[in-house]
Amino acid sequence: MSRHGQRAQLERGSFVSAIAWQRAGSDGGNGGYLAGQWPSFWTGAVTGWTGLIRVDNTTYTFMGNPNPLPEVAKQTSAAYTSTRSIFGFDVGGKVSLEVIFLSPVTPNDLIAQSAPISYMAVNVKSTDGNQHDVQVYTDVSAEWASGDRSQTVRWDYGTSGNVAYHHFARSVLAAYPEVADQAEWGEWYYAVSNSNGLTHMSGADGDVRSKFTSTGALDNSADPNFRAINDRYPVFGLSVDYGSVGTNAVNSVFSLVLSQRDSIQFDSTGNGVQPMQSLWATQYANDLDALSAFYGNIRDVYNGCVNLDSKVTADAVAAGGQDYLIIVSLAVRHMFAAFQVAGKTADPYIFMKEISSNGNMNTVDVIYPLMPAMLYFNPSWFKLLLDPIFQVQDDGQWPQPYAIHDIGLHFPNATGHADGVDGYYPLEECGNMVIMALAFAQRTGATGYLSQHYALLKQWTGFLVDMALIPANQISTDDFAGALANQTDLALKGIIGIQAMSIISIMTGNAADGANFSSIATSYIAQWQSLGIAQDANPRHTTLSYGQNDTHGLLYNLYADALVQTHLVPPSVYEMQSNFYPTVANEYGVPLNTRHVYSKNDWEMWCAAISNTDTRNMFIGTLAKWIGATSTGGPVTDLFDTITGAYAQQAGLPAFQARPVVGGWFSLLALNATGIPA
Repeated sequence: MSRHGQRAQLERGSFVSAIAWQRAGSDGGNGGYLAGQWPSFWTGAVTGWTGLIRVDNTTYTFMGNPNPLPEVAKQTSAAYTSTRSIFGFDVGGKVSLEVIFLSPVTPNDLIAQSAPISYMAVNVKSTDGNQHDVQVYTDVSAEWASGDRSQTVRWDYGTSGNVAYHHFARSVLAAYPEVADQAEWGEWYYAVSNSNGLTHMSGADGDVRSKFTSTGALDNSADPNFRAINDRYPVFGLSVDYGSVGTNAVNSVFSLVLSQRDSIQFDSTGNGVQPMQSLWATQYANDLDALSAFYGNIRDVYNGCVNLDSKVTADAVAAGGQDYLIIVSLAVRHMFAAFQVAGKTADPYIFMKEISSNGNMNTVDVIYPLMPAMLYFNPSWFKLLLDPIFQVQDDGQWPQPYAIHDIGLHFPNATGHADGVDGYYPLEECGNMVIMALAFAQRTGATGYLSQHYALLKQWTGFLVDMALIPANQISTDDFAGALANQTDLALKGIIGIQAMSIISIMTGNAADGANFSSIATSYIAQWQSLGIAQDANPRHTTLSYGQNDTHGLLYNLYADALVQTHLVPPSVYEMQSNFYPTVANEYGVPLNTRHVYSKNDWEMWCAAISNTDTRNMFIGTLAKWIGATSTGGPVTDLFDTITGAYAQQAGLPAFQARPVVGGWFSLLALNATGIPA
């Protein structure tokens, strides 16, 4: 299988769409080939999606793993961009087939971003100069409708304007639950243009596929027997007959839509738990109007995504070369797929799922590492992630005086913690919230936002003043590593947060507060350098915790000093760390700290952005190398073994997957100027 250069290198855990994945690693995948394995949900559960092409009465498989498996088309290429996965095939030496999966990312159009749709385009043309009789078939299975394969599913077929569609869902829709992290509510639509040559069929998987294989068409029938997903697996097939195909390409676009008109439960105003409407649903009276609009807007969406890909490509290559492009273009769909945009047109929110680690809603220390991507793509949207967090606390739905950890234990239920029981991360989350509020205001000029929340921000800074210099035994965002007293990097976050509050105070006309907080931060940073640096080490470096001079760790919280320009930490600290990291690097990166050999690649990229050129390139190069070599074949993980490249091996550690923290890979692009400050 050829590669189209580094930009087209197929990542381990390739995208098919924002909600399905094609395994590409060595841990059970087949190396990134579209045929011969099933796409899966990020958890690994099969989400059946089949593609067959019939050329001159011979049927070939180009996607999925149907049984029996017709002859497999020869896959010749695989590539990804920020928004697309692109596969090329040679079919019998007669025609070429290009399959493009598009998951729209529209950071300047919030309503479009909220549209729950993925597209699959197929393009076919003759390659031997002759005319060929060609039909294309695709189906999706009822597995998409529920994480519980014993659930009964209902279905029907219809047309709306120029769109033909299969519609399916659980027979009994539950309210807002997930099973094995899969949504159990909402209506599914699998659609294509209602054109000449289109046939359709629903039924048992083998029956529907064999009908196409033997005849090149479907019989326009609907299986009348609604049943469990795993009872003769119902599938919903669409077939397009192109007739005689020459060197001019013919094409079709299939689309998969999950309609959840009410997508979130939110408790923030004292009125109890209320459903929140998906933002796209505020624009369309019903699902079919939305489906027609989504489908009719394909060309504009596609062109916009191509433009976005081009921008990311140009910016990434300029900032860090081709390896950096491999990294950031892989992160985009991972990050945006975690978002749910809901609320009113004039008052929208972005809700975010902490995917794979525990499913929390709008986790503060998950938003914090993805901050660089939000600042790069659209800083104004950053507020929409922070707003639900502020609102829960402004409205008294969180009784503790320190910043909340999350606004709900499991997506999509943003039901808060009115009982005051939540993860205890006072230094971590107070520092995060103050720094993020400042970053948003600096990039947008929204000082009114700081004034609106000034009382809370000042209250949280009080915790930083009390806790930051000598942190008590506690966990940080890297809670899987365990609690520890006197964490050098956690202390630095708190001290930078105090200086960030000084800037906020000045920006909002609170000069006395500004002077006070700046004085405290300046005093603390001088003491921190004595407490947290192994002065006699060769080379010198910061420690994991005070006084443990034989320890070290990624000093990733230093990035905030550069990002929000607190100008608090001396350049000598940047230089010291930049010179130190290469001395402890392993095959695939620098360990998070001396307690283990695993690392977090979001934090690695934060360190890369504030390092000298050689060290920056070391971080970028080892991460790009890991992307191409890791055996982790699912959606990308941010927690990995720096020696083997596999998932972190310590007992009890989660296999993090598809987490939005990979937005941190945009650290160079958010900083605007990379490297050590002058």
